[in-house]
Amino acid sequence: MSYTQTKSKHLLGLKSLSAEEIDSILTRAAYWEHHPVKVSNMLHDRFVANMFFENSTRTRFSFEVAEKRLGAQVLNFTAASSSVEKGESIYDTVRTLESMGIDAGIIRLKPVGVLAEIAEKVQFALINAGDGNNEHPTQALLDMYTMKKHFGTLKGLTVSIIGDVAHSRVARSNLWGLQKLGANVQFCAPPSMQAAELSEHAPYVSMDQALQADVVMMLRVQLERHDGQGVLGSAEGYRAQYGMTAERMENMPSHSIIMHPAPVNRNVEMDDEIVEHPRSKIFTQIGHGVPIRMTVIERALS
Repeated sequence: MSYTQTKSKHLLGLKSLSAEEIDSILTRAAYWEHHPVKVSNMLHDRFVANMFFENSTRTRFSFEVAEKRLGAQVLNFTAASSSVEKGESIYDTVRTLESMGIDAGIIRLKPVGVLAEIAEKVQFALINAGDGNNEHPTQALLDMYTMKKHFGTLKGLTVSIIGDVAHSRVARSNLWGLQKLGANVQFCAPPSMQAAELSEHAPYVSMDQALQADVVMMLRVQLERHDGQGVLGSAEGYRAQYGMTAERMENMPSHSIIMHPAPVNRNVEMDDEIVEHPRSKIFTQIGHGVPIRMTVIERALS
């Protein structure tokens, strides 16, 4: 498989990728989704390190399944049990693993800007598994893959992203990726959860307008960030104004689908009965994470 050429072996975000490169990843993911052999030996001689300096369950397990399906040798690193807790820098830890001979690294970290600096200094391929509120490229790719598989194309789709846009790396990666492939993106968020710098790229609309989209993507909301902000500081208040309730779902166009990057705060962003409703694609999205991550790992090491 040859991928559309990119300037970098790293996958740091979708903002820097071309439409052709994104499309080639989505196309190759379909190959891996339907690959008849569960475990390939394609990367049997490659070492891949999962470097999670921020907690994760779904993303880390999804990457690990992808790595093992490709036959790679997998090293799992978590900051909570490492010398980073004792004061070693993230950079020093990454360079230590590089010195041991890893071929690729999956990295999640909180500080924004650190990932790009590290990428300039290391020789192995880095894949961003989420950096602060900057980007989460593989989540957006699996979201886009889910939409494309359902609708046949992304071109012309209207996608509403609802919730805490200000803190969301998922919202940003989806914005950059979806627009490059011809989709229309719009945001819906309480004023305290809006990212002003994104308003020049996509409009903020009312909840009623947001529900009329082809895809309604709910974001996870950490209400502890918004303590003391009236009704939006409570689960009940947030659900009443911005949650996906059964009543709101009934007001959506009949062809529309509901998405969420998970984990879901049930009865906050989304009513319990909707999480596994036929219109909800949450577990479909999670399933698509494996072929997408197989693809980006293959791409990094090809």
